[in-house]
Amino acid sequence: MKTLYRQFTIATLFILAISILIGFTIANIFYITVTKEETIEQNVGVAQEIVATVQNVPYSEESFDRYMQAVAKLGYQIALVDNAGDMKFYGEPFDDTAFPEEAQRVLTENGTYTGLDSFKDQIFMIGHFTNELHNTVGVPFERDGENYGLFIRPDTKLLGTDIHSVLIGFVVAIGLVSIIGMIWLARQLTRPIVQLTEATKHIARENYNYPLDIKRNDEIGQLSESFNLMQTQLQQNDLARKSFISNVSHDFQSPLMNIQGYADLLKSPDLPDADRLAYTSIIDQEAKRLSSLTRQLLLLTSLDQGAYPMKSKEFKLDEQLKAVVRKYRWRLEEEDINLSYSLAPTLFRGDAELLDNVWDNLLTNAIKYNKPGGSIEIALKTIGPDVIVTFKDTGTGIAAEALPQLFDRFYRGDAARKKDGTGLGLSIVEQIVQLHHGTIKVNSKIGEGSEFILTLPHSDVKQT
Repeated sequence: MKTLYRQFTIATLFILAISILIGFTIANIFYITVTKEETIEQNVGVAQEIVATVQNVPYSEESFDRYMQAVAKLGYQIALVDNAGDMKFYGEPFDDTAFPEEAQRVLTENGTYTGLDSFKDQIFMIGHFTNELHNTVGVPFERDGENYGLFIRPDTKLLGTDIHSVLIGFVVAIGLVSIIGMIWLARQLTRPIVQLTEATKHIARENYNYPLDIKRNDEIGQLSESFNLMQTQLQQNDLARKSFISNVSHDFQSPLMNIQGYADLLKSPDLPDADRLAYTSIIDQEAKRLSSLTRQLLLLTSLDQGAYPMKSKEFKLDEQLKAVVRKYRWRLEEEDINLSYSLAPTLFRGDAELLDNVWDNLLTNAIKYNKPGGSIEIALKTIGPDVIVTFKDTGTGIAAEALPQLFDRFYRGDAARKKDGTGLGLSIVEQIVQLHHGTIKVNSKIGEGSEFILTLPHSDVKQT
């Protein structure tokens, strides 16, 4: 597998190599177009100065050799050629002393020879610095009535001065520091990614407590923060899932055990008819409780997964509330509870079937947790584009510390609120209200009752 660290390092070295190649090409072009001509002119000028000095001063043979040796020590390689083709060298020897044909013009035509111009077909400048006789410049001169050609070139060994050494060391140092710096940067960039990869492996094994401490003020730091948030959320979801499974198992187990126990009692042939009827009634109640729990779980799962198809349509909300009241009129009379309502005629667009679950849950709770002789008030009004629905009862009330958890799944508060319930009703209510982009609030005091206030915004709300 090609690791990101290896890819980054290879890419860095590749970019560095390309940069060197481009830099060398640019330097080569600059040398060919600008520096080379200046160098040729400078070398020709030096050669002409030497010739002028030799011709103006009557040097003896020995003095002439000493003078040429002195010039060579100043940093030049010199070749002296006579008409017979004999050569005499001063300074560092040439690696190749082959005499080019173009140089013959210096002796035959008194012309000037520029060896660098003889290699115009060479693209790179490296060839122009070879230690060979053809890389010289030549000028003619006359001494003791005999024609000579003076060919010189700068001594490349002497050109390697301290400043050149410093420049070469500087370039090498930059290259090394660049490579080391890029490798270090690659490691710094890939280390948190490796940590994130290891953290994902722990999460895959359901370990949501893996410490991920990456403090950076860049995109990787933001990714780390998002990962930590995701890890926390996954941990909470995992706890909620396990709690949900535990609660569902408990809520299914309890009625099933009751059904099984009373079914075994019904097998007794000596069971009195009154007990038989009582046991049958309990089994019926527990079966209905299981049915209600199953139905609510299916609805809750559909809402969670977004699988429930919203069937929005326009309907009379006040008539729907009245229908729910009529459905539970017998319960109200049985519990001796007075119900009053103030329902403004309202045309509302939403999912009537889902909202029917909301009113059903709120009304049954108001009845269930009320007291004999108590009352329930239902109100419906429209304020601007919002529909406000309130359910107010005079029941047992809800403790202040229980209100934040009231809409949690399977939460049923104190023992007084656990009778005949599943702990899913208010959670379903909240999700349906949120599905309609609404809100629900609760005001309650122990012993004084509760008030549920629903706000359902909708641009299609109309007064009828």
